[in-house]
Amino acid sequence: MAYTKTYELSISETSELIKEKKLSPVDLLKDHIERVEAKDHHLNAFITNTFERAEDRARTCEQDIINGNWKGPLHGIPVAVKDLFYTKDIVTTMGSQTYKSFIPTFNATVIDKLESAGAILIGKLNMHEFAYGTTGKNSVYGDCTNPWNTMKITGGSSSGSASAVAGGLCMGALGTDTGGSIRIPAGLCGIVGLKPTFGRVSRKGVFPLSNSLDTVGPMTRTVKDAQILLSAISGPDPEDKHNSQHSNNDLQVISKLNLKNVKIAVPTDYFFDFISDDVNNAIAETMKVFQGLGATVNQVSLPVLDHSLGISGTILMAEAANIHKQNLKDNPHQIGPDVRIRLQQGAMILATDYLEAQRARQKFNFKVRSLLDEYDVILSPTVGVTAPDFSQETISIGEKSQAVGALMARLTRPQNITGLPTISIPCGFDKQHMPIGFQLTAPGFQESTLTQIGSAYETAAGWFHHKPEI
Repeated sequence: MAYTKTYELSISETSELIKEKKLSPVDLLKDHIERVEAKDHHLNAFITNTFERAEDRARTCEQDIINGNWKGPLHGIPVAVKDLFYTKDIVTTMGSQTYKSFIPTFNATVIDKLESAGAILIGKLNMHEFAYGTTGKNSVYGDCTNPWNTMKITGGSSSGSASAVAGGLCMGALGTDTGGSIRIPAGLCGIVGLKPTFGRVSRKGVFPLSNSLDTVGPMTRTVKDAQILLSAISGPDPEDKHNSQHSNNDLQVISKLNLKNVKIAVPTDYFFDFISDDVNNAIAETMKVFQGLGATVNQVSLPVLDHSLGISGTILMAEAANIHKQNLKDNPHQIGPDVRIRLQQGAMILATDYLEAQRARQKFNFKVRSLLDEYDVILSPTVGVTAPDFSQETISIGEKSQAVGALMARLTRPQNITGLPTISIPCGFDKQHMPIGFQLTAPGFQESTLTQIGSAYETAAGWFHHKPEI
């Protein structure tokens, strides 16, 4: 059987075809390489491709499957990763001039896990330099563009991951999320982005930005695909001191879920203080979908959210400056000006301010987790607006204006403070047909709650069938 648009399939759909030997991993990879070669000059999603290695691996995968050794739903699936995951003998740039020739001598744990699951790595993806930015603009490797409209940003910092998945250049990707860097580009590019519980996924071999905030997670076209990738990369890693050593046995296969006993909280403060009409309307429709599925949806007040930016900003900036103190000392001219300024500002944060932010974080976490004692999930917009043009520096709503970079992460930072699992799911389009996303947040290590509830919404809403034309 011929498949002319395999790049539009989900991982779960494709894996069944591969398992049943109706689709060859070699042909699937060929389709994706051709797609990259035809479209990436518009998107600039890749920094490095690994096509030759991938072709060898695809032939091996095909032979394994012919011999009856199917490894699971990622076997033979082409994936790519943000270019801060260490890949043995493959240049890993961190999106920076500073590391343009850096070649790791080992794989990140998650890379080994992907390969063990049979996935095929086809390349390393563009990103905001050092993962320290929310737009996806990159002065060294070029700006990554949004597949829905290449005049608009992807969001960051996992810009290439979102663009590549949305544009059909790979079937799934890995990103990192420190203040929203998986969820922001997922929301703006119309895909699913899952930030797991802090410590759920090993960070060994993942270049850090903020040691107490960083997480690793999947970016995919569907919720089920995110669950498949998360299950593959999760689990204990004794070599990562930040890893929770939590088993991944609780990551259930998605099944039909009755939402009649599900309680959803929607905080009306903070998340809706600066939001476009299109996003506001899409979130209102999303709430109606959940109500139609039988869930209880209540609007609530959570005033502690107003402290999100102060807590997150102080911690992130101080920790990032510490990580990059040698780069700032030795090669400041090699760091892009937007990132360099933030690092220099972080270096001036006092230890007393950092400690105060960490104490405030404990109180913040208590308030949010107390709400989740009453509700199964918290629902909120992912980003308050849709993707801005590259030329935009500020966005105005009514009489209020905000800088684009700050606005992108405004609604995603609270979940990094708490470390709670959060998923961004597409929920509609604005008047310019640019994607809108919403977030669900659950208690720690309840990613299965997110994927079960999220999949129920996704099935009812049917947004997966909307594709960008690039």
